[in-house]
Order: sequence, then C-alpha cells, then structure tokens
Amino acid sequence: MKLRKISLFALFTLSSGILWAQNDKTKGDSLRSQNLNPVVITGTGTYHRADDSPVTVKVITAKELQNAQVTSLQDALTKLTSSVTTHTNGMGTFVNFGGVSDDYIVIMENGRRMTGDDRWNRISMNNVKRIEIYNGAASSLYGSDAIAGVINVITEDGKEPVSASSETHIMNHGRLDQNIDVDVCAGHFSAQTSYAHHQADNWQVNHYQAFEEDATEVLKLTGRPMSVGYKSDNLSERLEWRFDDKWSVYLRGSYYDYLTHRPSDATYYTQKKKADGTYDYTSKKAYTYDLHHQTYAYGGGARWSPNKKIHVYLDVYSDNFTSDYDYWQTADKEAYDETRKRTHYINENLRGIFRLAKWNKLTAGAEMVQESLTSQSDNIDSERTNTYNFYAQDEVNIVKGLEAIAGIRYTQNDNFGAAFTPNVGLFYHIKGFRARFNYAGGYRTPTLSQLYATDQAKTTSRYTLSNPGLQAEKNHFLNLNLEYSNHWMRLSVSGFMNKIRDMINYRTMTDAEIAADPSLTALQTEGWTTIRQRDNIDRATIQGISASVKLLLPYGLTLGGGYTFTDSEAETQTLDKTTQQYIVTKTPVDKSIRHVGNVNASWDRVWSKAWGTYHFNISLNAHIQSRRYSSTYGYADGIGQWDLTTRHIFALKHCTLEPGFGIENLFNQRDTSPWNSNFSTVNPGRSFIASLRMTY
Repeated sequence: MKLRKISLFALFTLSSGILWAQNDKTKGDSLRSQNLNPVVITGTGTYHRADDSPVTVKVITAKELQNAQVTSLQDALTKLTSSVTTHTNGMGTFVNFGGVSDDYIVIMENGRRMTGDDRWNRISMNNVKRIEIYNGAASSLYGSDAIAGVINVITEDGKEPVSASSETHIMNHGRLDQNIDVDVCAGHFSAQTSYAHHQADNWQVNHYQAFEEDATEVLKLTGRPMSVGYKSDNLSERLEWRFDDKWSVYLRGSYYDYLTHRPSDATYYTQKKKADGTYDYTSKKAYTYDLHHQTYAYGGGARWSPNKKIHVYLDVYSDNFTSDYDYWQTADKEAYDETRKRTHYINENLRGIFRLAKWNKLTAGAEMVQESLTSQSDNIDSERTNTYNFYAQDEVNIVKGLEAIAGIRYTQNDNFGAAFTPNVGLFYHIKGFRARFNYAGGYRTPTLSQLYATDQAKTTSRYTLSNPGLQAEKNHFLNLNLEYSNHWMRLSVSGFMNKIRDMINYRTMTDAEIAADPSLTALQTEGWTTIRQRDNIDRATIQGISASVKLLLPYGLTLGGGYTFTDSEAETQTLDKTTQQYIVTKTPVDKSIRHVGNVNASWDRVWSKAWGTYHFNISLNAHIQSRRYSSTYGYADGIGQWDLTTRHIFALKHCTLEPGFGIENLFNQRDTSPWNSNFSTVNPGRSFIASLRMTY
C-alpha cells in the first residue's frame, strides 16, 4: 500500500508540471515524435501502417527507448511492454515472452534472424528506429522457433553525407555502456559503422547460501556473485549500393566478443549427511574458468524492383558462434582455453512480393537453412542438419473494411521430416475501430544438442542419452484483438490461447527398457543409477488477456501502460521408480508469471533560444510483476521496479548534446533471498544514472 501511494504521488507530481507550460501547448505537441500509427512490417512481411495491419504488432519507438535510457534489448522489452519478463540466476539471464521461454522466440535485426547464445546482446540500442513485437505463432513466415512470437529490431538508415553519434551510459557496480555510430552517404553508396561496449562488475544481493537440515534452514557464507561481471565488444559494418530505383545490393559483417569476470577467489559449500545424522559442510572453489563467447557474422543481398508491383529480395548470411572455457592458472595447472561449443548457421532466402491487383498482394519465397554443431561438453564431434522451406502468403481485400490473410509453409528437415504450417486471419476496420482474428500454427525443430548430446553427471550417477529420433515441437495459436485509436489515443485488448504439444523434456528409462537393451544394461552395471533421454513427452496450454493504452495528451504529456494476465498449465511425465509407471503432473509453465504490468509517463517541453533549441524530457517507467513459478525452486515473490529519467537536449548549430540523469529502482526494491534461489530480481537496488549522447 505504501509503494502504491508513493507511486501515485510521483505520477501526480510529474503530470502537474504541465500547468505552467500552457502557453507552449501547440508548439510542444507539434514537436513530439511519438506516432500512434507507425509503419510496421513484422506481422505480415509487408509494409503497413499499424492501423492497417491485418495482425497486431506492438511498436516501441526510438523516442521511447531514448527517454527510458535503456541499454539492452531485454531492458527495453521489460520496461516498455507487459508481455516480456526476465529471470537471472547463476546460469545467466533468461527471457519469458507470452508465457514461455525465449527458446520459442525469433529475434531479428532488420528482418534477419539472430542466432547463437549471445543473440540478445548483439543489438546496439543507440541506432534503433523502432522495435516491432508480434505476439503469436509465425512459423509460416519465419520458420522454426516462432511459436510464441517474433521480435524485430529496425535500425536507422543514414541520410546525411556524414553523420556520427556517441552515447555513454554509466551506473554503479561498474556498469558502463558505450555506443558509437558513423554513417556515410555519397551518391549511390552508403556505409554504416557501429561499435558497442558493455561491462559490469560482480555484485552480491545476499552473501549466504541456504541448506535444508532437518526441516531447518542453515545459512553459510558464499562468495558466488548474484550477478556475474562481464565485458563485451560488438563491431558491425554495412555497405550498400543503390544503383537506381530498381537495383540495390548490400554487404554486412559483424564481430562480437563477450568475456565473464567471475571472482577467482570465490568459494561455496557443499553439504553431506553423515551416518550419525549430522552434516558435513565442505568449502570448495566456486570457479576455475571464465566463459568466453565470440560470434562473427557476414552476409549480403540484393533488391530488385522493376516496377511498383514487383519487389524481389535475396538475403544470404552466416552466423558463427564459439563458446570457450578460459581456465585460470592454478598451483597445479597452467592457464588454458577449452572449446565448449561451436555452431555455424547459414541462411539463404529468396522472397518476392507481388501486387497482383489493387485488392491482392502475394508474398512467396524459398529458404534454406544449414546448421552444424561441435560441442565438447555435449560429447558431439560434429553434427549437421539442413532445412528446406517453401512459403506463400496472400493478403486479400474482400470488401471495403474487410480483409483476409492466409499463408502456408512447407518444411523438409533432415532429422524430423516434412511439415506444413498454416496461418489465417480476418481484419475488419471501420473508422477508428478495428477487430482482428488470427490462427497460426508453429513448430520448433529440435536443436542439434537436443538430438545428439550425451551427458555424464557423476555426482548424481545420471547418464543422459542422445535421441536422433526426436520430432519437432508444434503448436496452435489463436488471437482475437479489438482496438480503437484516434489522433491522441490508442487502446488495444487481446485474448490469446497457445497450445504446444510434443515438447521436449527428459524421460527416465524404465527397468524394462534397460533390461531389453544390452548397452543400457552395461551402463547400469557401471553404476549409472538414472539413465534418461530427451523425448517429446510434454505439452503446455497458455491462455490470457493483454491490454495496452497510449495517450498523447496536451502540453507534451504522454501516458501509457499495459497489463498481461497469463494462465498456463504444463503437463510433464515423470517416472515413479517404485511402480515403474509414468505419472503426469500438472504445474504452471516453468518461469511463468500470471500478472505483469508496465506504466510509462513522459513530459516534453521545448524552448527556442538564440544559440539553438533546448528540449527537456522527464520519464517515469515501471515494471510490476506477481510471483514467478520455477519447477526447481518454487515461487519467487512479486516485485515492482520504477525508474525516473531525464533528458536535456541542446540542439546547437553543428551538433546535438543530450546529457541525461536519472534514478534506477526508485524505491530500492531488492530480493535478498539466499544464493541459488528463484530470485524475483537481482537488481542491486537504487542506482543513479548518468548519460551523454552526442550527435553530429
């Protein structure tokens, strides 16, 4: 209740500042860059105004990103939507979108899929024009993994002969973000160069880890950090030649390097029960290595538009990811590197958009994906797979105000065979009212690691087998959206249902299966008490309601927010070793949250001076969530984080200076649970923000 009163007071104080700015009403409104009806492409693969899109696409604008002073894609989605949450533990940060994990999300930059373990971190927020978010299955257009949705980051195109920008963002615990962009345009040629550096120190929220001892919690000191320090560097280049209105070609490449900075002197405790019922606690070295990721990507493509009715695109690109263990030098070992995993991904996509008539637009294409994996940790020497796709989608204006969309993708994969994935939708609009109904199927092909990995966990006597016979995970997604908008507001409400089947999980082998297979019997004889393999044994149903509102009010005030209710149920098969029968248990989907909300308030004011223009912005952004479920640790408490930021934009003759100041986690909300808990947040608490953006 106290937090609610403080939050309402902060909003009231923020909005009351408009009273003294009434004489600048018209000027302030005209200079605001928010647009309730932006251009979108992600939902259909073709350009539409948001009001005219047959499917619902949420847009985060560049101004919203800059006002909130976000430094990562995860940060942007968490602060500015209610459909995304993040979860951090000792293994890293995980994203939940639409009630399921980020394994079921396609992330793209300018329409090209990002791959690898570092895909969330390779997109710089400094040069983003908008982020488009499509919530729903989209495999008919985007292929595997598009079961929960698609996130497409659209970057700016340089238009000036020479332009450059630099943004520095500093917070406590050694958090530093630096972005530099340089664009050159000379006639038909353009070049875009981007560099991003990010780093952070280790930090603790609670210095203890908990053990269960005869129904009593025992705490022991631990040196393992709640958030692991790191540094990363990302350099990218794009070259484009526009020969005329009909032809253009481009080349692009990037290199990303990420290295953790885990404390070499960190220790933790292990627990062992003795014969007399007491416990031994043994201090052990927590870490012996840092994780080192490297990704290089390259590609190119062409666009051909002989007339306004035909547009043909060719894109070819490759992502190459390597993960190493960087072992430290110890008393008995020299420092050395060990390759943990190496992946190669190649995508070749030929796509055409054809305006067959004023009332008909057809998209059709062919796509080939090649993947390979070498993994020492998964005992994979080298495995490959190829996927061949053919897809088509038709947009038809049936009568005035009523449109239909229908599409299908045919997929042939070396491992799981053939599949058809459809999507259909109806879109009705009259004046400011719109109604959309969409059905789509989705699929997710098993990863090479899921197909071929074997694992030997000696501490638990558990042996995990490979399973090349895995099938693709599939789903049915239904969405009904109602929306109203005018020149100053947009209100949207959606109801959705996502039914996923053939989900991959670990299945423990029965005694009968082991006895019937000599190789499994041999493993059991060697002392492996649990033998398991991955199998298509789980299913999940996620349903809910999502609502959002955005208001462009007079005097430069913008208000917005969203709320998502998600009800999820996962069915999991577990083996009762006593009865040798599989038991189906029903729980919420792992890491799911029932209630998520976000609040955004922003106020702009512009003054014109002899030396230039001064633009002031103050923004309040909040993310609020209820308890998070974990299949391993149970529930984490709900949490709310409020951030207050200001921007001061000085538009001078030859450059623009934008210093910024703010407070992250205004009300100092922290989760002080012991280490290895299901944390609601690992935020270190209230922090001050300082930033400087320079544009030339």
